[in-house]
Amino acid sequence: KTKFVSIASHEFRTPLSAVLSSASLIKQYNDRREHDKISKHVQRIKSSVDQLTGILNDFLSLGKLEEGKVDVVNEVINPTQFLEEVKEEMSGMLKSGQQLLIDCKFDVADIVSDSRILRNVLFNLISNAIKYSEVDKPIYITCQNGDGKIMFNVKDEGIGIPDEDQKHMFDRFFRASNSGNVQGTGLGLNIVKRYIDLLGGSISFSSEYGKGTIFYLIIPNTTNENKK
Repeated sequence: KTKFVSIASHEFRTPLSAVLSSASLIKQYNDRREHDKISKHVQRIKSSVDQLTGILNDFLSLGKLEEGKVDVVNEVINPTQFLEEVKEEMSGMLKSGQQLLIDCKFDVADIVSDSRILRNVLFNLISNAIKYSEVDKPIYITCQNGDGKIMFNVKDEGIGIPDEDQKHMFDRFFRASNSGNVQGTGLGLNIVKRYIDLLGGSISFSSEYGKGTIFYLIIPNTTNENKK
């Protein structure tokens, strides 16, 4: 809990300061009728609120996982529709020129899994890909099914993960040595790993420093018979 409080106070400070300064500047620009500058700072406020929401979601998710309060609720999911919804919801986070490119080859119309958990996992991995990639760099989501499993890959062309850090990437509170000023709690991948374990799946990755990272997810495509 002490670590939680320490991390939270540090991570909240930057976006809250940005909101406060932008709100003050918006008032000044409004008085001077400089509407183009107002739009810039409205976007800055939105971005800061997104950061705060992400931090809160990490803490809430980890708290529930640690207390054993996350239940797997399987349901029928249309994968194409599901991924388009994820893409739409994450479009506002993309940096200038970034694109989220989806290439999925499912030979079934529906899959069965926990859509809430799967959404949280993909949100976390895609938001990391966005944060650790420069402008104009694409993020690729590829997926397919087979042998009772669903496979997702999330690939970026970002900063990559140094070799010496790779063995710690799923540790709680760990952040890679090259993460620099990018906001983060160091909880995201630990949460993702716990979620994937709950689904009975596996997660791995490959990364080349300075060139990018690919995360590989494999989860069971739970049948209705398995649910009973």
